[in-house]
Amino acid sequence: MSEKNREGKRTAREKMIEERAAQEAKDARRRKLIILGAVLVVIGAGVGVGIAVQNNRSSSDTPKAAPAGAIGNKNLVIPDGPANAPSTLTVYEDPRCPACGQFEREFAPTVDQLQDQGKLYGNYHIVSFIDRHDGGKGSKNAANALACAQDAGYFRAYHDVLYKNQPDETVDTWKDKSKLIDLSKQVPGLDSPTFEGCVNTNKFGSWVSAVEQDFDKSGYSSTPTVLLNGKPIYPKNGNDEITPDNLVKWVNEANQGKPLGTTGNASASPAPTSTAAESDPNLQPSGGATH
Repeated sequence: MSEKNREGKRTAREKMIEERAAQEAKDARRRKLIILGAVLVVIGAGVGVGIAVQNNRSSSDTPKAAPAGAIGNKNLVIPDGPANAPSTLTVYEDPRCPACGQFEREFAPTVDQLQDQGKLYGNYHIVSFIDRHDGGKGSKNAANALACAQDAGYFRAYHDVLYKNQPDETVDTWKDKSKLIDLSKQVPGLDSPTFEGCVNTNKFGSWVSAVEQDFDKSGYSSTPTVLLNGKPIYPKNGNDEITPDNLVKWVNEANQGKPLGTTGNASASPAPTSTAAESDPNLQPSGGATH
């Protein structure tokens, strides 16, 4: 690799880290405002603020419907890759999150390859908190569209297209659902009246709200949050910075001596085995242990 290419990758990673730091700062300010609102409610001087904060949070933690193949407690997690793979990559991401977009553009080819090799089981929590503190509807609309793609069996392909075409966080392009439908035309087989109806009617809106409420309770406050077998690896795994090469190395080290998973579409895969699910209690299959 040339020095120029190495410098370009360093710059991209530095940008991801800077964007994550900026987002964490936003989250810290949001938490302070929520705490202030709670104090005002207690002393009777800020009832309106308390109501506004509460109304902006997810209204229900039980979805009316979940996309086909979703797993975990209340079916809030979208799987990708073989469920019996020896390692699990857990990803919390918001469709409007610029750091998530940078992460996906750099790492999606590597993650896809590891999944196709039977080495990795992906578990995606599609959150939508940016709408709440930046205003807008794009996160929720895109999260619902991703659920619609999962329901149709095209999650990975549409997920990758969505992040490759991610608009600026401040523009909220995806408040217009037709933009999300237009992107489905880049996924052979996905564009259909069923998908369009799913997006336009917000079919999985209650599921999107439930996923966000689960994120609110998770202890995580920023995206992307990426875990390998339950251990945070973004932006660093211990002292080592995450890179596509390092991700391959970490997965291979974790999988040493273990059989590879059976490759295939996760939507049609069996529920996670104990090896894949033990790394995160949120990823237990429906009917199993809950968090």
